[in-house]
Amino acid sequence: MITHLFRGQRRYLERGKRMKKIIEVENLTKTYQELKAVDNLSFFVEEGEILGLLGPNGSGKSTTINCLLSLLHYDRGRIRIFGQDMTPDAYEIKKQIGVVFQDVAVFEELTVRDNIDYFCGLYIKEKALRKQYVQEAVELTGLEEFVKFYPKQLSGGLLRRLNIACGIAHRPRLIFLDEPTVAVDPQSRNSILDGIRVLRERGATVVYTTHYMEEVEQLCDRIIILDRGKIIAEGTNEELKELTGIEEKVTVELKKIEDRQVEAIRGLEHVKEVTRSRNLLTIIYGEGTNNFGKLLAFLEQESVRYDKIYSERPTLNDVFLELTGKELRD
Repeated sequence: MITHLFRGQRRYLERGKRMKKIIEVENLTKTYQELKAVDNLSFFVEEGEILGLLGPNGSGKSTTINCLLSLLHYDRGRIRIFGQDMTPDAYEIKKQIGVVFQDVAVFEELTVRDNIDYFCGLYIKEKALRKQYVQEAVELTGLEEFVKFYPKQLSGGLLRRLNIACGIAHRPRLIFLDEPTVAVDPQSRNSILDGIRVLRERGATVVYTTHYMEEVEQLCDRIIILDRGKIIAEGTNEELKELTGIEEKVTVELKKIEDRQVEAIRGLEHVKEVTRSRNLLTIIYGEGTNNFGKLLAFLEQESVRYDKIYSERPTLNDVFLELTGKELRD
């Protein structure tokens, strides 16, 4: 597996020598029998940034996070958080961390407000301050109208927002968010993403994992892509897009096209890949100018019938598939 380095990443690594690092990981390795789940991993997270930690299933994301939180023993390496070594008994460090796992973990017998108050109370003992923090968490997650509800009365989106409120109510400096928007409606998703931006504005550092690439494009300052326990790419959204060799992606909504015409498109200048799924034809160009115009001329010449055709720059999803492959993962 090739690790992709580029000028932007090198600049960022140089910048990292000057900026305050909230997380520092050096040569982290974790093995399960013959499998290296995390393979000599080194990276840092800068204060105040939202870092997207991405990877296909089995890439080592969950293992890495569990090691960072000292929930899992690792074979070798060093983890420092807030400039101090992270260990299972580093309680002063853990008090400043908020964790929101993918599986919702709240008490069914407590109301929304009482759930948030309970988890906040694990860290904040002073009652007046805790009351203030709980109210802030309620407002941040948009739960004002539901504070007296019990979890079983909430929709999936509201339950996710409650889960986040419980994890961040004590105002942690560092927050781990693992798939916080899984299976929620668009309104709840927007509310959650807006809340994460507010957390960053208030000074929190966020490590964000998700399979929704559009969320990462919207939110994250920097992205790390893991595969088979290694970092295969790292950088900003735009820097990662430079790695794909994809200059342009054209999608055609077809009415009718012949197989020979699809093969002819594959042979056009600068075409890197052509895929067809039912009535959609996707053409990937690696370089060149006026590719769109030349394709239109070809379709007209061949009398190919279509409804719509549009061109776009590669997305982060394109980058992810290009770097990690398109085969299914367990």
